[in-house]
Amino acid sequence: MSMTTFPPSDPLTWKQADADVHVATRSGEFAGFIEFDGTTHLARDQRGTELGAFDSLDDAREALEAACAPKRRARTFSFALPRALRRRPRRARA
Repeated sequence: MSMTTFPPSDPLTWKQADADVHVATRSGEFAGFIEFDGTTHLARDQRGTELGAFDSLDDAREALEAACAPKRRARTFSFALPRALRRRPRRARA
């Protein structure tokens, strides 16, 4: 299964699907939804994973936006050169 990746500059677009359901999309693709169960707002991402229960709709929206934000990957190598490569090369003598 392949996942569509979105540029981080595209904001989430919100639409109210029902009186108690708000749906988020990014570039026309489903990004998640928030439902109100009468006491709390439950946020779920595009895979249906529950992100938590929140007291306000704004808090739930922020949680969904944070979950959809691209993750930065850790660097897998260091940029420091080995000591042997940091020295200046010697000139050959004739």
